[in-house]
Amino acid sequence: MPTEDWTPHRRDDGELLGWIHADGEHWVAVDVLGRRASDATDWLQAEAALEDRGLAWLAEPWMLEGEGERPVRVRILEVTPHDREVPGRIVVKVDDFGDVSRPAAQPLTLPWPIPDRLRPPRDDDPDAHTLTR
Repeated sequence: MPTEDWTPHRRDDGELLGWIHADGEHWVAVDVLGRRASDATDWLQAEAALEDRGLAWLAEPWMLEGEGERPVRVRILEVTPHDREVPGRIVVKVDDFGDVSRPAAQPLTLPWPIPDRLRPPRDDDPDAHTLTR
């Protein structure tokens, strides 16, 4: 994934939003993280699903599980889908909240498509603004 039968869908500025591929007689949209962005539908609705999703959500905080006792708040730095024989990757870093005085966080490289342990924040996640002992 993506394969030769996946058609890239790009914004007007050329930025990749995802792909559309056949699902029987219908089409399915897949976002840049490799997640399904639409149900099986017609081509125009699959395009609309990718357009509506956009890319702004990539800049939001994400939670990474399995790096410690609690989920860690991270930011996505890079998304590189599979390209022929080159495996894709998702690079994240621990969220520094824009503090340029802190040392740069070591990037973590995850496989593409998005692994289950990288996910959007939930209401029950640790509060990023509360210090605990």
